[in-house]
Amino acid sequence: MANDGENILSRFRLDDKVAIVTGASSGLGVAFAVALSEAGARVILCGRRMKRLEEVERRIREAGGTALAIETDVTEPENCRAAANEAIYHFGRLDVLVNCAGVGAAVPASRETPEEFRLVIETNLMGSYWMAQACSKFMESGSSIINVSSVLALTSVGLPQAAYSSSKAAVLGLTRDLAQQWGSRKGIRVNSIAPGYFPSEMTDVMDAEQLGTIVSQRVPLGRIGHVEECASAVVFLASDAASFVTGACLPVDGGLLTA
Repeated sequence: MANDGENILSRFRLDDKVAIVTGASSGLGVAFAVALSEAGARVILCGRRMKRLEEVERRIREAGGTALAIETDVTEPENCRAAANEAIYHFGRLDVLVNCAGVGAAVPASRETPEEFRLVIETNLMGSYWMAQACSKFMESGSSIINVSSVLALTSVGLPQAAYSSSKAAVLGLTRDLAQQWGSRKGIRVNSIAPGYFPSEMTDVMDAEQLGTIVSQRVPLGRIGHVEECASAVVFLASDAASFVTGACLPVDGGLLTA
C-alpha cells in the first residue's frame, strides 16, 4: 500500500518480488520476463522448450538479474504445481504469475479436429487455470496474477480462429471469477491484458499482406506493437501501482478495439 511521501515511480518497482512467467521461451513471454527482471523481480521462466528458456535465463543473468528456467507443460497440473514449488524452494516466496503460455490454430471451423480444438483450450484456458491454482496456494495478500487474453476474445478480424478466440474469451471469464474469489479471501489481484498484434511466432506465420491489411484498416495507430509496449502493461499490473485494480482487462492494441 502507498505510504505518505512515497515516490510514485517506486510503486512501479518489483524489488524483492518473485515472478513466474509461462510461455517464456519466445515472443511476448520473453519480453515480459525481461521487463519484470528490469523492474527488480526474480523471475522463473516456464515453458516446454528448455534450450530457449536457458537462453532467456542467460540473457537476464548477464544483465544483472536473477532467473531460473524450469521446463513446464502447463496442460499438466502436476507440472504447474512443481513450478510453484520450485519458486518457494529457491526463493521462499511467490508474488506474481503471468500466464502467457498459449497456442493458436487458424483452422476453418468446418475442418478443425477435436484434437486441434482441445489442444488450444487445454493450453490457453486450462493451463492458465492450473497455474493460477498452483501459485495461489503460496501467494500472500498484494500478489498479482496476470492472464494474457487477446483482442480476439472481444472482436473478430476475419480469420478462422474459433478455438483461439473461444479460449481467450474464456480467459476473461476466468479472470473475473478469480478476481472475485481471491480478492476477498486472499487479497490476490487477478487481471488480464488483451494484446493486439505484436511480433510473435503466431504473427510470423501470417500472410504479410493480410496482416498489413488488418493493421491499416483496424489499428488507429497504424502499426503493430513493440513487445516492450505490452511488457510495460504487465509490469504495471504486477506492481503496487495497480494495487486497486483487479478483475480488469487492459487492451494493449493500438486502438484496434475502437475501430
